Amino acid sequence: MTSPILSWSIVLQLAIVGFALLLGLLALISIFSKSAPLQVNQADDTPPGSLGWPLVGKTLEYLKPHKSNSTGQFLQEHCSRYGRVFKSHLFGNPTIVSCDLELNTFILQNEGKLFASSYPKSVQSILGKLSMLLVSGEQHRKIRSTAVSHIGTSKSRPDFLRYIDKLSSSLMESWKERKRVPFFKEAKEFTLHVMLKNLLDMEPGDPIAPRILQDFLTFMEGFVSLPLYIPGSPYAKAVKARTRISSTLRVIINERKTRKEGYSRGDFLDEILQKGHLDDEEEVSIVLDLLLAGYETTSGLIALVVYFLAQAPKALQQLKDEHRKLRGNKADGELLDFEDYKQMEFTMNVINEALRCGNLVKFVHRRALKDVKFREYVIPAGWKVLPVISAPHLDPVLHQHPSVFNPWRWEDEATSKKFAPFGGGLRLCPGSDLAKLETAFFLHHFVLTYSWKIKEDECPVSHPYLEFKRGLLLEIEPL
Repeated sequence: MTSPILSWSIVLQLAIVGFALLLGLLALISIFSKSAPLQVNQADDTPPGSLGWPLVGKTLEYLKPHKSNSTGQFLQEHCSRYGRVFKSHLFGNPTIVSCDLELNTFILQNEGKLFASSYPKSVQSILGKLSMLLVSGEQHRKIRSTAVSHIGTSKSRPDFLRYIDKLSSSLMESWKERKRVPFFKEAKEFTLHVMLKNLLDMEPGDPIAPRILQDFLTFMEGFVSLPLYIPGSPYAKAVKARTRISSTLRVIINERKTRKEGYSRGDFLDEILQKGHLDDEEEVSIVLDLLLAGYETTSGLIALVVYFLAQAPKALQQLKDEHRKLRGNKADGELLDFEDYKQMEFTMNVINEALRCGNLVKFVHRRALKDVKFREYVIPAGWKVLPVISAPHLDPVLHQHPSVFNPWRWEDEATSKKFAPFGGGLRLCPGSDLAKLETAFFLHHFVLTYSWKIKEDECPVSHPYLEFKRGLLLEIEPL
């Protein structure tokens, strides 16, 4: 009689084989779609383009990984052939793709009027139905205003700034005896601990923290994978990881509600519980959203800055000079404050340039609510619309030598008008300023403590969302 373990092993092997065959079939269909595309009548008013094969369309081509400081082969080929605005068939829908700065701005600024958030069902399943990214209307305004209010006050709160400063310094000290550092992993732990402190008043030594970190790592691996819910797949693991994170947060929230001493920690959770304007599901969802955004986006930004600085010695030297000057004006052991942050002008140029070159967010999902006229084109009601946020950042018409990391380009104020790394309109990332502040404080300690090199094969790779697939291994040396 076959043992249950052996039976499960056979089932798993068959599932893996079936998954591989499915991928092969989809890739084959994708190849055929290049030679036999389904053309749409070019006499209509929609932008030029081709839809590929029905159902499959060109999604696999679009999502093919590429370096984050390029737009990738799909967009390069289509923009060259059809222009910066074209139609295709992506994520199961006829789609207008925009690599045009003016159209992108128009789409983002008309949220709720002409366009609506429209993420694939796979994203909805993994983020949850009440995610700030997905909800709309009054519910979105309520949840977003809560997040914006807290982040707006916490980014300049002295006790929170002292915590970020001390955590950064402590991390540098922990590397003193090390020659190599898995940097992206360390950056993820750093940003998660910052957000756990800010949102839940949880210290790094709390036994729950490592469990939350591991679940978030699993979650993100599945978030950028093919959305196939089969046992053992990254996507299936991610869905389960999100359930575990939600359960952990629910326990923390319930314990906080039943505390006899009342709400006294002064963190984000106390704030929303005191207001009492969110229901149980909304409380869990908003904390999870902010943990995810603060942990993933900020760690990605820190990793991008370090990656690009390693290849830009002149920029690194000027950055060091700025921070040496700041440190020279402080007493021994004196912590950074918000006034110091406001003096980090070149640091902000470096951060913005890393965002422009590295493109943390590649695109967002929207849907046309009605027929929309833009220039000579019509975007049909019901069609998906993809504003590719990264495309204008790498457009040689907008930025001279766009693939070159050049922080000095930000001395021209016009550069900021051609830049939208965190989206825009009603869905502008509420934590963008906090991410920059954390990165600036981290850089202050890092550049004054270590020199570093990156292995040549370690580079940022862009998926739908940024993911350093091979990590970011640094060779460090104390200064």
